[in-house]
Order: sequence, then C-alpha cells, then structure tokens
Amino acid sequence: MTNRLKFTKRSIEAIEPADKLVTYHDTERKSLKLSVSPKPHGTKTFFVYRKIRGRPERIKIGRFPDITIELARQQASVIDAEIAKGHNRNDVKRALRDEPTLGELFDRYKSDQQRKGKKSLANEVSIYRNHLRTLGSRKLSHVTTEALKALHAKISIDHPTQANRVLSLARTLFNAAIHDYGLFNGDNPCAGIRKNHEQPRDRFLMSDELSRFFAAVAEEQNPVIRDYILMSLLTGARRSNVLAMRWDQIHFDRGEWHIPDTKNGEPHIVPLVEDALQLLRVIRETNKSKFVFPGHGKSGHLAEPKKGWARIKEAAGIKNLRLHDLRRSLASWSAMSGASLIVVGKALGHKSQSATSIYARLQTDPVRDAMEKAVTAMRNADKPKASVSRLQGARDRAIPDD
Repeated sequence: MTNRLKFTKRSIEAIEPADKLVTYHDTERKSLKLSVSPKPHGTKTFFVYRKIRGRPERIKIGRFPDITIELARQQASVIDAEIAKGHNRNDVKRALRDEPTLGELFDRYKSDQQRKGKKSLANEVSIYRNHLRTLGSRKLSHVTTEALKALHAKISIDHPTQANRVLSLARTLFNAAIHDYGLFNGDNPCAGIRKNHEQPRDRFLMSDELSRFFAAVAEEQNPVIRDYILMSLLTGARRSNVLAMRWDQIHFDRGEWHIPDTKNGEPHIVPLVEDALQLLRVIRETNKSKFVFPGHGKSGHLAEPKKGWARIKEAAGIKNLRLHDLRRSLASWSAMSGASLIVVGKALGHKSQSATSIYARLQTDPVRDAMEKAVTAMRNADKPKASVSRLQGARDRAIPDD
C-alpha cells in the first residue's frame, strides 16, 4: 500500500512512528517524500526520490519541522530542475566523501617521494608537522585559500621565510593531488596568496671575525666537532655531505673528495686544499671508523653538531652565523680573491641551466687554485696566522655525544 498524503503541518504532525521505517508521498509534489523512522524517535525527514540514469537516488532535503512544507516543496522543485540538467547532488556528496584529507594526501606524497629518494623530504615532513598539520583533518575541498592565507599570515609574524616554505609545500601538495594523483578537481587554493619578500642571506665570516673564530675552533674540546667545523670551512661542502664523509671517498694522491650523491642529485668532486689534506692525514692516524667524523648514532657518523657549533660561536663572540654560512664563507672569500663566479659555482657543486655546460668543461685545477687562494686569504686575515697544526692542539680523539 502506497502512503499518499497531502503534506500539511497538521497531517505530518499527526503521523505516529511505527515499528519500522515508513515512507509517505506528497500528493502535491510527486518527487517529494517524507520518511518517518521507527519508534521511539520517529524522526521525520523530507527527501526527493528519483531515478537518475536508471539508478534510484534519494536526495535528502532536511528534517521536519526545521524545514517547512513550503520550503521542502521549493527545494524539491530545484532538485528536479537540477536533475533535468544532468546534475546530481549525491554525486557531489559521494565525491566529497571519497576525497582525501590534507593529511592523507601528505602521507601519499611522502611515500611517493621516499621511493624517489627526495633529499629535502625530511625538511618537508618537519614543515608539515609543525604547521600544515593544523589543517590535516580537512578534506581537500575544505582547505580553502582563506584558511591558507590565515595560516601564512600567522606564521609570518615571527617567521616570514618559514611562512613562505609552508605555502610552497601546500602548493606542491595540491599540484600533486591535481596533476599526479587525480584526487582533486578544483583549483589550487594557494593561487593568489602573495609570499613574503625574502632578503637573500649573504652572511659569511668577516675578516675581523676570523681570528676569534679560529681561536674558538682550536679551543673546542671535542676533537670530532672541531675537525668537522674546520673541514666544513675548508671544503665549502654541504653540511650533510661533510657529516657523512667516508675514507673511501678521499683520494689523497689526487687531492680530491668524491661525493657520490649531492642535493642536486649528481656526484661532485671537491678539490682538497693542502690544509684539508693535512687535517685528514692527522685524523686518519687514529681514526678506525669508515667515517671521517664518527658518532654514536644509528648512522655511524656525527649527526647533529648543533651543541658544539653553539659552543664555538659563544667562545668566538660571533652571532647570527649558521653552519651553512661556512660554505658561503669559502665562496665569498674565493670571489674576493679574484675567482670567477663560474669557478666558485664549480667549487660548491652548484647546478644551474645557464652554467652547467661550462661547468662540465672545467677541470679541478683552477677550482683548487681558487680555493687555495680563499683559504690563504682567510688565514692572512687571522693574526697570528691560522694553520691546521695550530688548530689541532692536543688531540684526544673520543667519539662525541653531540
């Protein structure tokens, strides 16, 4: 038996719940239905029932009496018109239900990049956990431009550069969802959000700081930290590469350090200046590890020189100097000693579209010459002159805790 009923306020209020779900059909609007849930609740809900592309669809409107009969009929009329145009509201709901959250998207992105061996992934994981995770439970459609703009503005108050990194990661994630994974059909919500202006960092060891710096390095009690800091300056190599330096990568006869894998994804040959070779020979006398700078951790090499670096800066009375600035120091002093920017780039293993072909034709001799001049210039700026032998001091080659 079909429960047909002219929907009025009185007729619907008079309906008593049964032991099972009962559906009523409006005699005024054919597609409008009312479901009454079983006892004891008897919740009364308006919906439209139609077959769309041969499949029955139930499109919810809302509950009575929150939704009046007049409004229910109006909504049913709108839904009927949408269906006639080929639009199904349930398709949108299903798509949203199946749409991943930002956190789920990041998990997929992280796994994908781990397989590809992306070197900056650890930094992206840190950025997500510290900042973007606040939006991680939201469906992608609900991560709006307004939400990202507010997050960017909040971080920008104290950390404008980091705020830009957060925005860049969000943009990368949505581009992956749209173009690589097919998980999102909308526009990238990061579009139109203006980044903060960034002043390129040009900090390096100045001539009036070198004497104090070399003295502080010589006084450092942890020999592995001391040697690591000095090698970072003498080679201008990236922090991660110096930390993981291995003896089988050092070629004393050619005066070269062969790094098999660098940030730009290519191997790099670092010419070793005489001071660097002298330092390595001294370390080699007592070092039985496969790593030049051994450590206690899982990696087997020194992992985090932060504490030792802080001690050296404090002893030298130098502020606003980062470990990466040692790399910049070699480059700056090379340039000031007359080296061309191409030679400087080759020394540091930089990669750029405009200079790559020129780099490929360079041999290590002019690069080593430029590095030797830079080291000599830094030593000459230190009074009395710095030397590896002076920096070594009494050696106690204990493996560090930091």
